[in-house]
Parts: sequence; structure tokens; C-alpha cells
Amino acid sequence: MSAKGAGVELDPDAWAGTLTQRVPQLGELAKITTIPLFFEDSSDLNHTHWIKLAECIHQHYHAFDGFVILHGTDTMAFTASALSFSLQNLRKPVVFTGSQVPLSSIRSDARRNLINSVEMATKDLQEVAICFNDHVYRGNRCTKLSINDFDAFGSPNYPPLAVIGLDIKSNYMKSPIAGSFDIRTGFSNELVVLTVFPSLNTDFLMNLDISKLRAIIVRSFGSGNIPTKGEYGLLPFLERCRDHGVILAVVSQADHDEVKLNTYPAGRAILKTGAISCKDMTLEASLTKMMWLLHQHDDKATIETAFTRNLAGELTA
Repeated sequence: MSAKGAGVELDPDAWAGTLTQRVPQLGELAKITTIPLFFEDSSDLNHTHWIKLAECIHQHYHAFDGFVILHGTDTMAFTASALSFSLQNLRKPVVFTGSQVPLSSIRSDARRNLINSVEMATKDLQEVAICFNDHVYRGNRCTKLSINDFDAFGSPNYPPLAVIGLDIKSNYMKSPIAGSFDIRTGFSNELVVLTVFPSLNTDFLMNLDISKLRAIIVRSFGSGNIPTKGEYGLLPFLERCRDHGVILAVVSQADHDEVKLNTYPAGRAILKTGAISCKDMTLEASLTKMMWLLHQHDDKATIETAFTRNLAGELTA
């Protein structure tokens, strides 16, 4: 399954042959079947593509031992996070990978990433992962950290699942899973991400139509701080959202560590608006988890309770 690289149009049928011709070593690792699902720049991908991927894996689940998804790097962490919630009771590896440099380039990192990913798809990994630059990360713990470096991804609050060198050093455990594999697809986009910054114009916010808004992911400073005083204080807007039944979830603009809303006065003020903490989740996991929960449930309290629980390894319990 694949998305095209930026600016490179490929015929789906020709693409499969090109892949095996340029990376013939793949055949030494596994018997590979290629499914050209869609070819889009990853910046154009959305929840409809996430659903197609989940349905494709569900359709072919019993035919294969593992899955490798070729995906553009810009939104790879969003798609991997989304699938981690959609794929229920997953017992097989679903490995995302891509490259910083196209496969056609002599200096491409695509060959190494693809070979590593196919090998990881033959292992007993039981989750959605991202394999990049000799590291394997839990998909919903991953974020893109670099535009140009080969080491493009990181997992700020969770150790790599594996490090690939002369040997593969695994850091994951195979655990019992109750229930049969299934998918629960569907994502609601009745939410926005609000990035807090100094001098944010609160008049704009107070005049927003929030009648169709069900949730806001607030990207705060530090451990959950926002401006609370004077004309740039955000509490009146958050209180307005609360009064309209909008869910408020606070994630940090910092990559590492956990949002703790009871640490500082500003965070405690946010708590009084009914906001909940994203804890140590990435923005990608926070957003896709909320989108998924908004589709699964109508009740605000049910969504808030589920959001603060660990559903797919996305947060530290």
C-alpha cells in the first residue's frame, strides 16, 4: 500500500514492478504482494484515506503475516496514529515507512527504510509502527522532527520498539490479546487545534462560531500554561467553549514530557474550565484519538473519560 512521493506521478501498475526492480533484496526477506491503494502527496491525505487503509488491512488480514505501508513523511505520524485506534486487537505488524529522498535518487534512504520495514513486518510485532533510519517507533508515539535529516522521526516520550544495526535489538514484548481482530473506522473533524502564542487576539476567538464545534485541542506552553490575565487572557474563551459543551484537551508545544495542569496557577485555572490533559501524547495522537472518539460516541463525558485512558499505547498510564 502506498502514497506517492511529492511531485512524482506514478502509474499504479508500473510502480509495483519498479519497486521490486530497484530493491531486489526484498524478495530475500519475504514473499511480497503489492497493493497500490492510492497515490497522493501525504499533505493531501485525510481521514477518508485512513479509513481506506484500515479497510484494506481488514480485507487482507488473514492472507498476510504483516503489512508495510509506504507513505509520505509529512503526515505519516497522523496516519499511523489514526490506524492504531482503528485496528482493534491487532496481532500482526503494520509498519509505515517512506523516505526523505526519492527512490530514484542515488543517495536515497528509501532502500534502507524499505528493507528494514519489510524485515520488521516478518517479526512478531503486534502493533502499528513507523520504521525510519534504522529505528522502529510506536506509531502513535511518533512525530516528525526534521525536514531534511535522514533521522526524520522521533518518539519523545517512549523508547524505540527496535534499533536496527548488525542485529535487530528489540524492545517490545509479545503479549496476549483478547478478542478477534476487527476495525472500528470513522473520524469526526468537528474539532480544531488552537496553538497558543503571545498576543493571540482573543477578540477573534470570542467571535468564532462554535455552534458546530465539539472539541478543541489547545497547544499550550510548557506543562499546560496559557495567558490568563488582561486582554490576552484565554480563560473567557475557554469558559465560553465549556458552556457550549465543547471538549477542551490540552497538549504541550514541547515534545518531551507530560502536561500536568495542576503544576502552575495557569494550568489550575484551565482545570476550572473543565479541560482535560493530553498527558504525554503527541499532537498527532491527541488529534486523531479525539477525532476517532468523536465519531464513536455522542456523550461528552464518555469521550473525555476514554480520551484520558490508554487505548493503544499512546500514553503512559
